[in-house]
Amino acid sequence: MFHHMAMFRFNPGTTKDQIDSITDGLASLPDQIDVLSGYRFGPDAGIAAGSWDYGVAADFTDETHYAAYSNHPAHVAVIKDRIAPVVSEIARVQIRA
Repeated sequence: MFHHMAMFRFNPGTTKDQIDSITDGLASLPDQIDVLSGYRFGPDAGIAAGSWDYGVAADFTDETHYAAYSNHPAHVAVIKDRIAPVVSEIARVQIRA
């Protein structure tokens, strides 16, 4: 398995509607990108101080599937149109497990 995680910190003033738009965009991806083996995402639960605002965890059978997801036009559009306008920081990690 190959796993990708991303975490976002939102710009001050980011609205619930903008966060919901990110969630809706990410929710549309599994139907468009067939290389996803598992996909979870959502706002931080707010139970630990210092946490990031939002997280994405994606699972793939291998690195080539991750590359296909990463470069897929639907994924790129969600980043460009919904995530990038409201995010001040992004942390990413990919692991083999």
